[in-house]
Amino acid sequence: MPTLLELVVNKKSSQNHESFTKFLYDYLPLIVFFVCYKFSIVENKLLFATLSMLLATFLAIIASYILVKKIPKVATFSGIILGVFCGLSIAFNNEYFIKIKPTIINLIFAGILIYGYCFNKPMMNYLLGEQIKMSFKDWQTLSMRWALFFVALSILNEIIWRNFSTDFWVQFKVFGMMTISIVFTVFQVPFILKAQSNFAKSNNQ
Repeated sequence: MPTLLELVVNKKSSQNHESFTKFLYDYLPLIVFFVCYKFSIVENKLLFATLSMLLATFLAIIASYILVKKIPKVATFSGIILGVFCGLSIAFNNEYFIKIKPTIINLIFAGILIYGYCFNKPMMNYLLGEQIKMSFKDWQTLSMRWALFFVALSILNEIIWRNFSTDFWVQFKVFGMMTISIVFTVFQVPFILKAQSNFAKSNNQ
């Protein structure tokens, strides 16, 4: 979702191949997952959809390398985690591992951001620092906001999959999480624009 933040805040970034491929590997796997789950006729639709999502993720990574000669680290990491949990689901014949994957990966992202915050290394700066220029304090604030957001997503995922049907969880994973993430991202834009303006003014003094 920081990819969307980059596209919203920085128009120049959204016009190049790199931003397009980032957007592609953020959303193409989700679309493939939903379509395969919704329209497949296999017995275990969730596992089939997850395997299809895994394939789409790595195809998007390959496309990114072909277009911009870069391997996206976050998408690759997510794909590896997805592969691990998909393998566990196959090995134990249990959908549980697929359903807790969003919880685990969001907690990992939150942990990385909190670690960076505690040791004065705001990780959002490493992700977006080339496109967005802000003060150290503002990077720390943005990193903590995203950390808390990822924790909230983890809690919400646990509530949904434990209390509702698989069909409902799939709808939530694809449309619910995406909508919540987009809304949260949009709400960060005013803060970032103000922080960028303040940073530019301080450098011109």
